[in-house]
Formats: sequence, structure tokens, C-alpha cells
Amino acid sequence: MKREYVPILLLFFCFGCRWHKRHRTKRQANLVSRGWSGIGRRPNSGFYVSPISLTHLLYTFFFLHSVILVVGGHYTYAEVPLGFWVQDLFDLSRNHYDRLGHFAQGFVPALLAREILKRCSPLGHSRWVPFLAVCVALSFSALYELFEWWSAVVLGESADQFLGTQGDVWDTQWDMFLALTGATISMIMLSKSHDKSLAKLANKA
Repeated sequence: MKREYVPILLLFFCFGCRWHKRHRTKRQANLVSRGWSGIGRRPNSGFYVSPISLTHLLYTFFFLHSVILVVGGHYTYAEVPLGFWVQDLFDLSRNHYDRLGHFAQGFVPALLAREILKRCSPLGHSRWVPFLAVCVALSFSALYELFEWWSAVVLGESADQFLGTQGDVWDTQWDMFLALTGATISMIMLSKSHDKSLAKLANKA
């Protein structure tokens, strides 16, 4: 079952993409929003078929992050039904699904950076690894905000749905703060589990 774990995740993700393709709306915004999962899907598949494999823990969070991206790209982040349900439940001022996306944008890349640093750098078990992993995740978040800015400049009014600020003038700052929070929590909560997964992977090699 362990050997089939990654193909099963990939199969579920393909079903999700198929669902999105059949029921998609607001196509232009969707293509931009879902583009990150499309970019990420190929490296993930490449890691699987190549001699370099990632840990199952990381593949699991790749899958969960991809689901968040596909759902957000399908509805646009400001209009995801789950976000409206939470908004009504807690009487919030906006749909916060995009906040979940940016939290994951820090949580998952930090775990990926940690794995690369521990396996492919001389740092190994250095105490600098968690700090550097968080820095990488925060840098990626800042790069994404620049990408949003460039998209807004190029697309003009068509980028409004993609940006999804929902009238929040501090949306960019919130996005990067939540990515930082996600990356930090990832390092605090998953470091031990990640080390165990890395040890299992090393024993298979």
C-alpha cells in the first residue's frame, strides 16, 4: 500500500481537476488562480518517477495544498462556499477562504524547504534549518504578492476577481503574515514527524 500511496493521491487530484474542468466558471481568473497547482503538479510527478523521492508526509501536504488551490481557482477565492459558511457562522466581514490559501502557502513550502535543506545541503541537523525554511516560505509569499501586482497591471479590471482583496487595504500584509504563521507552525508541529519520515525514506534507499 505504501508504494501506491503517491499514485493514489495523484489520482484523486486528477479527479478534482476533472471536476473543476467540467464545472468551471470565470475562466480567466481561474487560470491564474489555479496556475500554481498546475506548476506544482509536474515537479511532484517528476520527483515520484525519478530516483529522488520525497517523503509521504510532504506528498500528503502537496495534495492538500493542491486541493485548496483547485477549489479556490474553481470558485475564485472570494466566492468559495465554505468561506461563506464560515463567514455566516462567525459573523465575519468577508470570505476568509483566501486566508486559508495563504496560510497553506507558508505551511507547505516551509516543509518542502526543510526537506531539501536537510537532504541536499551541508546544514543537516543544524538549528538554522527551521529558520531558513521559514525564510524561504516567506520569500515565496512575497514573490506571489509581486506576481499578483504584475497580474493586476497587465489584466487591469479583469484581475479584480483574482486579487480578491474584498475591500481590505491590508490584504497583502495579511497574506504574507498568514504565510509566515503557517510556515512557523509547520516547523513547530511537524519537525519530529518529518524527521521520522525522512528516516524511513533513508532506510529505503
